Amino acid sequence: MRLGQNGEVNEPGDDLVIAPGPGLRRGLVIPASELVERFSRSSGPGGQGVNTTDSRVELLFDPAGSAALDDMQRERLARALEDRLVAGRISIVASEHRSQLRNRAAARARLSELLRTALAPPPAARRATKPTKVSQRRRLESKKRRSDLKSGRGRVTGE
Repeated sequence: MRLGQNGEVNEPGDDLVIAPGPGLRRGLVIPASELVERFSRSSGPGGQGVNTTDSRVELLFDPAGSAALDDMQRERLARALEDRLVAGRISIVASEHRSQLRNRAAARARLSELLRTALAPPPAARRATKPTKVSQRRRLESKKRRSDLKSGRGRVTGE
């Protein structure tokens, strides 16, 4: 059993469990049937075995066709990940480990983190505030002092 960085259990081949957080009040469980894993030969570490084993993992998820997401979540994902979607699907590739199992777990962890950040609500808009009278006065006095200092640096006339 593998624990994700937020405490969720994400065993390759099982449902993808995303713990509760911002934008995910009750968490999220994506059924394993909605996740497609494809394997190929990796160009990463592995020595001579890299040419014989299919350790590279490509994890595909279609948010538009997912029963785990509601309409608002689908819309938020489409907006947040529009540049990452390929044919309407999210594609995560992992090939940094020598073993296929570790690459599968890494891809699932990345997908989990990607969905968590994409489903989080946008931050509140910044409301501009007006400077106080005292801070305005301080600023102008500072400018006046600096101006007087610089004007005193000019040539001295013989008066």
